[in-house]
This record gives sequence, C-alpha cells and structure tokens, in this order.
Amino acid sequence: MQKIKTALLSYGMSGKVFHAPFLDIHPGFELLGSWERSKKLIQQDYPEVKSYHSIDDLLADDVHLVIVNTPVGTHYEYAKKVLLAGKHAVVEKAFTTTVAEAEELAQIAKEKGLKLAVFHNRRWDSDFKTVQKIINDGVLDELVEAEFHFDRYNPLLSPKAHKETANDGAGILKDLGPHLIDQAVCLFGSPKSVFADIRITRENSLVDDWIDLLLIYEVFRVRLKAGFFVREANPAYTIHGKKGSFLKPRGDVQEDNLKIGEKPNLESWGTESEDLQGLLHTEIDGKPVREKIPTLQGNYFSFFDGVYNSITNNITEPVTAQDGVKVMQIIEAAIASNTERKVINL
Repeated sequence: MQKIKTALLSYGMSGKVFHAPFLDIHPGFELLGSWERSKKLIQQDYPEVKSYHSIDDLLADDVHLVIVNTPVGTHYEYAKKVLLAGKHAVVEKAFTTTVAEAEELAQIAKEKGLKLAVFHNRRWDSDFKTVQKIINDGVLDELVEAEFHFDRYNPLLSPKAHKETANDGAGILKDLGPHLIDQAVCLFGSPKSVFADIRITRENSLVDDWIDLLLIYEVFRVRLKAGFFVREANPAYTIHGKKGSFLKPRGDVQEDNLKIGEKPNLESWGTESEDLQGLLHTEIDGKPVREKIPTLQGNYFSFFDGVYNSITNNITEPVTAQDGVKVMQIIEAAIASNTERKVINL
C-alpha cells in the first residue's frame, strides 16, 4: 500500500485529537512529525516521529502531505507556502479569512496538480450523517425550513490568545460557524442570499460569540445558530417538511472520546448512546409515523481515507477547496449583512 508521508504544522489540541490518531491507524499514511514552536510533545505520544524546529525544516523533508492546523489567521500564509513547495495540503476550518485568499489557494493547487482539502470533519458526525439520510430518504417530503444549532454553555474567555484577540481569524463565526455553514451547503447547496445577526455576549469579550444566520433558498429557509450561553440545549437539528419533522440532539461522541485519549477503530467508534436518537414524526404511505430513528455511526476516519484515495487515485478530495470557498462566501456575506443590516445576495 502506497504510504503518504504526512506532517502537522502544530501539535496542540487539534493535532493531538483530530489528526494524529487517524493518521496513525490508517495504513496508507506515515506520520513523520510536527512543527513544534515551544512545547515538544509529539514524541511523547509517537516516539518514532520528528519534532521540526521550523516550517522550512518540515518542508525540506520528504513530506507528501501537510496538515495546516494552525490559528485561522495563518492558514492562507502557511497553506500557500506548503502548496508552492509542491506538497498536498489539508487546511482546517475556517479555510482562510477571506474569499480572495481561499480562491487563490484553490487556483495554486489546481495549477500545480496538488490536492487541497478543507477539514470539515463534522460531515462525518453521527448526528449529521443521520440527518443527511433522513433528508435523502425523502420521508419529510418537500422541505420548508431547517434550523441547526451548535450550542455551548461557556461564559469564560478562552486562555488561547489567538481566539480572544480581535483579529481576522477570531470569533465564533469563523470557529463554530464553518461547521454549521458547511453542513448546510453539503445538504442544500449554496443559498441565494444571507441575513445575519452577529453579537458579543460574554463580559470583556473582544470577538463575536453569538451568531444567527438565515440562509435564503428558493423555496425554503435554513437558520444557523451558535452561542456560549445555552445551558439547556436546543435540538442540534430541526428539519420541517410538508409531511413531517425530524428533531435530533447533538450526540456525536468522537471529540469527547479523543480528548480522553481513546483510540479510534473501525468497528464501534463513533457510536452514540440510544437516548440521543432523533425523533421522526411524519406520514409514510398515508399512515402517521412517530418513532425514534437509530443514529448512524460517525467516523472521521472516512475523511482521511478520502484524502488518501484522492492523492493515490487522483480523484476528488472529500471536501474540496471549492467547498471551502463557498463557506467563505457565506461568512463574508454574513459579515456584510451584520454591518449593513440588510440581506446580502450571493
């Protein structure tokens, strides 16, 4: 099996939790190491790998694929450097800080014949996969509206300075917002227009921490919400169609399990508790149906498997750079809408 030699641009929470475990278990990847600026931690978990002193040292090595998992404000600079060095890249969300940056990276990758994927891993959450199946099965009939939430209760500011300092990459719109936006676009395509309300709600916060986006489609509407003052969570997904509804709480267990050091597998990994099953209330073959729906298995391994296949078989990435551009277009429209207090057409 061809090995894709892969390196990370940081080994903080994202490298340790979301990337290294899957690169380690996938037989097609060889984890070479990570750029580590101060704390040297990766060799504690993977003794055989390298700790690079600089991005130049990393790029000078025999690396095929680089994971750009640094703060959002650095994504464009580092991803461009990676691509110009002739390496494939995976870039975390938010892809960039502007549409222009996203489009430039996509163009460089195209010109150089490189693969460029955006790490929208939440497409492989158990709850989202279940919602996707319900919609694709058509059991709700024509959709009228949908509402997605990424709710948390956390009034304290993050200790990570780049998350709480006013900069182009900070704020909930570019943190949790890309998850919600990408899921909506994955299901429904790009909207015709956007209306947004973006606020600061935490004491002493310098960055946005509450969003309410309305994506306007031809015949239905999608509302996306996220904030830090939701102690009693709403359903993460509420879908209403002309024949019925589906309500699903957020239940994916992968992030929590990874944070406590559990290793992913391909059998039971990403299996939700039954008490978090979604409720389907609709009409099928003229008969009312109200029942809990078993949740599909989540697995971020599928993203990495898709990246592997895209490189080795020269097929489309699991999340393309153009997908990332679409998300950035909606983010930019949301910022303009909030500033101008009007609907912004895409």
